[in-house]
This record gives sequence, structure tokens and C-alpha cells, in this order.
Amino acid sequence: MTGPTDLPSLPDARLAGLLAEARELHPKTVELRRAIHRYPEEGLHLPETLAKIEAALEGLPLETTAGKGSTALTAVLRGGRPGPAVLLRADMDALPLHEETGLGFASTVPESMHACGHDAHVAMLVSAAHLLSAHAGELAGSVVFMFQPGEEGYHGARHMIHEGVLDAAGEQVERAFALHVYANLPSGVITTRPGPFLASADRFSVRVTGKGGHGSAPHQAIDPVPAAAAMVGALQTMITRRVSVFEPAVVSVARIAAGTTSNIIPEVAELEGTIRTLSERTRALVREELPKVCEAIGQAHGCRVLADVEPGYPVTVNDPAEAARVLALAGDALGEEHAEPMLDPLMSAEDFSYVLQRVPGAMAFLGACPPGTGPADAAAIHSNRVLFDEDALDHGVAMHAAFALDALR
Repeated sequence: MTGPTDLPSLPDARLAGLLAEARELHPKTVELRRAIHRYPEEGLHLPETLAKIEAALEGLPLETTAGKGSTALTAVLRGGRPGPAVLLRADMDALPLHEETGLGFASTVPESMHACGHDAHVAMLVSAAHLLSAHAGELAGSVVFMFQPGEEGYHGARHMIHEGVLDAAGEQVERAFALHVYANLPSGVITTRPGPFLASADRFSVRVTGKGGHGSAPHQAIDPVPAAAAMVGALQTMITRRVSVFEPAVVSVARIAAGTTSNIIPEVAELEGTIRTLSERTRALVREELPKVCEAIGQAHGCRVLADVEPGYPVTVNDPAEAARVLALAGDALGEEHAEPMLDPLMSAEDFSYVLQRVPGAMAFLGACPPGTGPADAAAIHSNRVLFDEDALDHGVAMHAAFALDALR
């Protein structure tokens, strides 16, 4: 497979050799992944995870910088000749889940688990640093390795950007790449697409205040429950009537709460949910319309309404040329059967979107469906039963290396 005519790639034989080199690193890749998996940490402060990464990078010709407001780590590999900088990223944090995989290296921390594969992301990037260090003389420029905490809702990428990760090599990063393991894809397959790759994610909350009373006399109260229930349906109608059918948008009410017992009309009802869109224009429209709908319904029911939208991650948008480059490199480095164009974006979200707002680049999924299970039947990411094929990690290591070597050839 070759890329567009304006994006020449390295010779096929050289790229194909990267996978063999990645396989030589496989034992160390798996060892680090499992060590991190056993002791998951959440949020922006991951001291044990950071210590494991630093130990695994020891001895490599890297310039490292620790985060100021978090346990982020930035490492820079200088090439044999001057040139631009390219960034490779791995997120590090876990999720608040009780693991039920039955793995021999399952989490030892109660109610905490690497259910999104970030342990694999770290292990792949560390091995890519080893592989690329062996090829440093061939690089015309620098590689910035971005080990990022706080992806799961803590805006870790934004913190690292504010602290200078995009300028860590002494000049602005020109290209960026990230991989995310995915259990519902065939193992070893790389898939991505140009343009929107993942959705934005905003959180909304609505507090509906009426007047409490006895359940036998609702006419003497102002019941917030029917008002809140009407909002649930009206928000779906809002999407179909205010947003173009050609502009995807999702509004999901994920939590509704009111009352304490069966014979008391409560004073307050609450709604919480998520907004997902694939363009900033649609995102702005939904964020503007949602409070209007809820406030109007509340007024009709005689209730006071406080509707709030908390901004989350923006749309993850791949640069078309870089997405095409990733697929071309996957075909050359892993074999054409391991490069698969992604037809539709997913409505999940990622804070690598902050990097792609500033730097041309791409994010891709790495299939890691566990052996003996079909992709459609595998437990998905964020499940406490999710499993990943560790043989797929070699493909990820090779892809990181291929992206950097091609960008800095």
C-alpha cells in the first residue's frame, strides 16, 4: 500500500523490518503492560505508574521533563540531524471499576482497573522509544514522547499543552500521532479516517424545583417529576427538529432522580446526561438549545429550572493527509491486510483532540480482539471484563516507530 502522491513513504522493506524489531521487544512490552495493569492509578497524579515508565526508559538517550501540576512525563529523542519535531502520545490513567477479567495479572487495587487499555498504550510507547533510539541516527529531527495522565475526564492533554509539551523539542511539533487499542476489531488491524474521528463530549445537568406536598393532593403541590419527565422526551425532539439530519448529535439523559418515598411529592427533580456531536457548530447549537427547552417546559409546569452545560472534550479531528499517511504506513509496516479505512466516526471522546486542534496529526485504533473471541462478541473498552490480545502490541510499537521515521526521514 502506498500513500497519496504528495506523501511518499519509506521503502517497504525498511518499514516491514520494524515489526520484527518490535517483536524482539515483545517480552519487555508485555512485562511493563502487566506491571502497570496490576497497580492502576486514576486521575492526574500517578506516581507508581510514572516510576515504572522512568525505570523502563532508563539508559535511553532521552531528555525528560516532569509535569508541574501532574505526573506527566515528556521525553525528547534527538535525531542525527536537525529537523522538525513529531509527537507520539500514550495516556496513562485507569478507571474506577472493579476488575472481573480473571487474569493472572488483574488489578490489585479495589474498584480501580485499566479497562480502557491505557496500560497497553504506555507499554507500546515505551518500546517505541527503545526502537526509535536504536534508529536515532536516521532521524532528521526530534521525537517527543508524551506520557499523559488524566485522559479519563481530567483534561490531562490540555494540562500538558499548557506546560509546553508541543514545544519540548525547542520548536513547535509539526505532526502528532496516537493509538488506542480496541477489543472489537481484529487483532493487529489499524483503522482510522480523515476528519471527525471521535465526538465531542459535554455534560449537562438540570435541576427542576417545584413545591413538595402529599402524594394524595398533587394539586396543592408543584410536582417537578412530570416536568422532568417531559424534558426527557422534549430533548430528543429538539435533536430531530433543531439539528440537521446530516449533522450527527446525541443527547442522552443518563440519570434522573427525585423523591424519597411513595407518598411524598418531592420539591426537586434532577437530570444528568451527555451531549455528543461531530462538529463544533452543532455542538454550540445543542449547548444553546438544551437550556432553552428545559426552562420553557419548567415554566409551563410552574417550576424553576437551572440548566447547566459543562464543556468537555472537543471533537477529535484527524488531518486528512495524516490519516492517509497512517493507513499507508500500516500497509507497508504491517501488511495491507492490517490497514483498514474507518467508514464512520465513533461518538466516544478523547482529549488527544486538544493536540489535534493545534497540530496536524491523526489518531487510529489498533485492533486487539482477544484470541478465541469474535470482535462483535468481545467485551468493549470500559467494561470490567475487557481483554486485549497482547500480540497486537507489537503492531502498535511498529506503527509508532513507522510514523516517526517516515515523518523525520
